[in-house]
Amino acid sequence: MQLTKFSDYSLRVLMYTHAAGGRRVTIQEIAAAYRISRPHLMKVVNWLARAGYLTALRGRSGGLVLARPAEDIRLGEVVRATEPAFAIVECFSTNNQCVRLLSAATRFRPGADSVSYCVGSTHTCERSVQAQRLP
Repeated sequence: MQLTKFSDYSLRVLMYTHAAGGRRVTIQEIAAAYRISRPHLMKVVNWLARAGYLTALRGRSGGLVLARPAEDIRLGEVVRATEPAFAIVECFSTNNQCVRLLSAATRFRPGADSVSYCVGSTHTCERSVQAQRLP
């Protein structure tokens, strides 16, 4: 499974922001840390703010902070929201052409259940960052 850059950058922004320990971080800071294009990162941050994952504060003392506690941000939820067509294998898509090798009971069902299992929706931003904090 390969994520789009948009999903990858979304996860990086959330984990970096959480690792800052409540300190406001800037787009420029994140772009420098990950060597990501600032204009592309601005699109990601804008989407994350509109989706309710980040709070973007404007002005001289502005920056980015998580909009809700890190333990409430499910990484699987973020991936499903940022991926345009999330089908890890063809069997997960709605119009699949999977061959029934065993019985219908052994096939994955398309939709949120199989995706949640594969992506790990129980993994949170808090758990992914754990005790690593930025200065």
